[in-house]
Formats: sequence, C-alpha cells, structure tokens
Amino acid sequence: MLFETFKLRDITFRNRIGVSPMCQYSYEDGFSNDWQLVHLGSRAAGGAGVVFAEATAVEEKGRISPGDLGIWKDGHIEPLSRVTRFVASMGAVPAIQLAHAGRKASTGVPWITEKPLGEKEGGWKPTAPSAVPFAEGYPMPEALDKGGIARVVKSFQAAAKRAKEAGFQVVEIHAAHGYLINEFLSPFSNQRQDEYGGSFENRIRLLREVVKAVRVEWPGQYPLFCRFSATEWKEGGWTVEDSVELAKILKKEGVDLIDCSSGGNVPGVKINVVPGYQVPLAEKVKKEAGIPTAAVGAITGAAQAEEILQKGQADLVFLARQMLRDPYFPLHAAKELGVEVKWPNQYARAR
Repeated sequence: MLFETFKLRDITFRNRIGVSPMCQYSYEDGFSNDWQLVHLGSRAAGGAGVVFAEATAVEEKGRISPGDLGIWKDGHIEPLSRVTRFVASMGAVPAIQLAHAGRKASTGVPWITEKPLGEKEGGWKPTAPSAVPFAEGYPMPEALDKGGIARVVKSFQAAAKRAKEAGFQVVEIHAAHGYLINEFLSPFSNQRQDEYGGSFENRIRLLREVVKAVRVEWPGQYPLFCRFSATEWKEGGWTVEDSVELAKILKKEGVDLIDCSSGGNVPGVKINVVPGYQVPLAEKVKKEAGIPTAAVGAITGAAQAEEILQKGQADLVFLARQMLRDPYFPLHAAKELGVEVKWPNQYARAR
C-alpha cells in the first residue's frame, strides 16, 4: 500500500510517502535559496509522493527565528517557484506549510542559540492570544487585539495566494506545536474573555477563520491540509477527543486531510516517544471524524510505514528525521517491499 497512488481533489500522489515540513533555519529575510532547492529537490528525486516546504512565515513577526523561510511578501514567490518547478519535475507534489510562530517567535537559530532573542540581538516582540509567556526565560508576548487577529487571518489568505502563484499544489495550515493557532486552541495559553477564548467553539474560531480565508484564494482543485497537535499530553489541556470534533468541523469547511502531530505548547511535558507513538492519534481522528489523515512521528522503516496503512490507521505516512538521514528512503523502501518504482534516469544505473 505504501506505493499505491492516493488522490485528493484533482491531485494524485504517486505514493503514500510524504516528506514532513522540517525547519532548516537557513534563509535571509525569508527568501528561498540554493539550500532549499537541494534539500527538497533531493527528496523529490528520492521518490517521495509529496514534499513539504517547512513552516513558512505568513508575517515577518511570525517567524520562529530570523533564519526562517517566509511568504509574507511578493518577492518571495519567484525563489520558491524555482523549488516547486524542480520538485514537480521529479514527479513529487510540491507542498508548503503556512505558519505563524506566535509566542514562540523571535528565538535564535538552533545551532547558534535556542534562547529568545532581544531586540539588540535582532529579535522582536512576539504576539499571542494572551499575555502568557511560553516558558521561563521567554518574553511576555503582546496579546493580539481584534485588529491584530484580523491582520493574521489576512496574512494567511495572502500567503495562500502567493503559494498558488509559486506553484505549490498542497497547502497545510500549521495549527500545532505551540505556535499561534495552537495557542488559541489550548486553554493553557488562551485566557481570553472575548469570542476567541473560553469555550471550545471560541478557541477554534481563529483556525476556522483562517481556513475560510485560505480557501478563498486556494484553488478548489487543490487539497488543503491542516496539522494540529492532537493532544497536549497534559490533563486539562487539548485532547484527542477535541481533535476529533475539530476535524469534523474542518472537513465541512474545506480541509481535506488532518496531519496528526502532538504536543509543543506546554513545556516540560513527558511524552513516551516510542516508534509510531502518534499513530493512534491519526487513527482515531480518521475513523471518528471520517477524514483522511497523515501519521507522523518516529516512523523510520518501510515495514512500519506499510503496517500503518495496512491497518487503516492513516492514509499517508509522513517522515521527518528519517528523511534527513536518508533522502532516498522511498527508493530503499520499494526495494525492501519488493515494489518496482521509477528511479531518476540519471541514477538508474544504481538500481
């Protein structure tokens, strides 16, 4: 099943393997560059069905770090187009994750420092649903007023338009890992008293508005994904049952697949990270919400990925760190599973 095609709307994926969005922290002023072309291009040549560009900031203040990829201005379109053209030429579907880092913004490039950056260090004041810092040592974020929320929604909409112009065929809204939309979903980080806080219906309001705005610009023939943290792994927080209810709503509003991750909004939570530890989340959302899902997290082998699909636990399998270790994982997986797949002509002699 790993090498069966999969269709959503008018887009057919050549197999069920996805390169998960993975931040590279390697850009200046948000502009795509040679690193991204080689990084994503090699994974497309390596046989993946869909290749995601990393969390891409819809606002300059929405970057995790100064090294983040951006799509907040028209100048970003052409450098991204170079990447999508090559990815598509290799037979993979070019995809992009649209993101806003919220209160986790303005941190350093990880291999230099992971600490929050002050203004003198090139940082900026982050924004959030409420004036609640992410963790000790993080700055107090500015709580978004309604005008700020409207600006964020419009930024996602404009980013979707640019993504279309850049040649992407899948857009994923990033509502996971403690970034802005996830912060609105969680009662731990959302302490608002207006229509964007309090009840479940209010806390999901921003995400619903973003989905509707993105769908205005995103072509009807192209799939729209949403990644959310299906559980916070902490009592009193967002649960997988909440995720099922949210997925049912998003399905009606134009989302085609839920990319099921977890955690990231509450520091210090102990998570039992074992192989495929998030797969049961994807399975529950898929079966109870009646929507396709992608499984992600500690998936490293062909047999493991195949088993997820055979058991009906998810529709796509996304790999992250394993794809960093092995850009040609799909080609190796095909050999292991006894499936004939096309290699790039330039590499065919190595089959």
